[in-house]
Parts: sequence; structure tokens; C-alpha cells
Amino acid sequence: MKVLVTGSSGLIGSALTPSLTAGGHSVVRLVRSTTDRNSGSVRWDPVAGTLDRAALEGFDAVVHLAGEDISAGKWTAAKKARIRQSRVDGTGLLARTLASLARPPGVLACASAIGYYGNRGDEILTEESGPGAGFLAAVCRDWEAAATPAREAGIRVVHLRFGVILSVNGGALARMLGPFRLGMGGPLGSGRQYVSWVAIDDAVAAIGHVLSIASLRGAVNVASPGPVTHAEFARALGRVLGRPTVLGMPVFAVRLMFGEMADELILSSQRLAPTRLLSSGYEFRFPQLEGALRHLLRSA
Repeated sequence: MKVLVTGSSGLIGSALTPSLTAGGHSVVRLVRSTTDRNSGSVRWDPVAGTLDRAALEGFDAVVHLAGEDISAGKWTAAKKARIRQSRVDGTGLLARTLASLARPPGVLACASAIGYYGNRGDEILTEESGPGAGFLAAVCRDWEAAATPAREAGIRVVHLRFGVILSVNGGALARMLGPFRLGMGGPLGSGRQYVSWVAIDDAVAAIGHVLSIASLRGAVNVASPGPVTHAEFARALGRVLGRPTVLGMPVFAVRLMFGEMADELILSSQRLAPTRLLSSGYEFRFPQLEGALRHLLRSA
């Protein structure tokens, strides 16, 4: 296939692009940088609302991963505006442009997140579960809705509700490794909140699966079938690293350090079931946490 990818320099995109290329697909990156002028890229400016429609003709699939990093920095009013704008406005621009093409792609796989469900305790969440409350849940609802023009134009739209991506190259796991290797790691808050995680290998492979399975459309939970509590996550990481995990951080300290992000992201609990991936025949390479961590940290 000829595949257009946004967010190609991000955590998932930087792993997805070489994977697609190795699989024999032709990949073109949709980028914001004015300095990236190689033949494998097309430029857009989602803030200004500019995108060269003619350059998007003839793609078989589009994978849309672009968005502001929600875990980098305190959630000031400006930061929250960037989180929302980068997802909702960018998706809307892309969806409207794809819908207007003479030769639109067959599928648009658009990133979303488990934040859609809000803080749900130990409730098992499938793609049929309703949205939650809070800032991230509202952003995810509007983010997914922004792709409506593409769906109405007959493009198969898939909303990839990613769990916590585990990779040594960035994200939550990479940030945890330093303290845990020093024996200073432990659960954040009560430790009872569920972490729905997915190894980067499965996140990338699941995108390829979604592109190739024509029956998949709408929401798809991209998370391992083995979610764990934060306390269980900390113990598993400690075992793999051979370090104690007794130095946790109480709720008040997490809130003091991270502000609003604490309740929305760190202390929030989502226990996802990847129902649609499994029913469509996807087999997870790393369904259990400890095996995933050992694989990821083997050469780290």
C-alpha cells in the first residue's frame, strides 16, 4: 500500500514507519517542519489550517498520529489548549481534506486514547463502553468526532484508543527507568488504579492489522489483554530490574507535583479489554506485562 503517516517522528510513528517500509509498503510522511524537504514527505500546517490537497491524492491508507505530548510539562491553560488544538483541529483539517479528494484513501486510522473512558476504577472497558468525564475524555470525544467528514465520505475510519505505550525510547516506561534502577521506584498514589498498557511492538503491529482488516471500523482498543494495577506494574518492573519497589508516592504528593495531570492521567484508572482486535484475529506478541518488560529491557 501507499501510506501517509502523520506524527512520524513521535514514539509510535518513529517505529511504525520503518515497520511499514520493511513490510513492502510505500510511506510518505506528513510533516510540519519547514526544513524537511526530502521526497518522502509532504508539508502541512494544522495551526494555520493549510494542507496541499493535491499532494494527498492516491494514497491507499492514512495513519494519523500527530498530537501534543500530554505528559510533558504542567497543564497550564496554554498547554491544555495545545493538547486540544493539535488533536481536534488537526484531525478535522485532515478529515475534511481527505473527504474532498477525487481519489480518497480506503482507510483512515486515527489515534485516540484510553483517556476517552475517564477514571473508571476496576470496570472492564470494551469499545462499547461509554465516554467518561474530565478534560481528556472531552478531548478524545471531540478528537474522534473531528474525523466525521472522512467517514461520511465513505472512508473506513478507525479510532485507535491506545493504552500506555511501553518503549525504552520514550513515554512512561522510559521516564520510570531512572528512579527504578536506583531502587527508588514504587507505585504512584494508592497503586490500585489500573494501567492498560501495550508494548510498542504490539502498538505498531496492531496498526498494520487494522489497515489490512476491512471489517474493522470505529473504536478499537489498542491495549494488552493483561491490564494490571499500578502496584502490580511497579512490582513487575522491580523484578525485571532486580530492584526493590517500596518508595512509592502518596496521592497528595502526586497532585502537588503534577497538578491537574495527576488526576486525569497518573491516578486515573482504565481497565481495557481489546475486544475488537482479538475478535478480528489479532494475536498479541506480548499479552503479559513481565514478558513485555523483559523483551523491551533486554538490550536497554
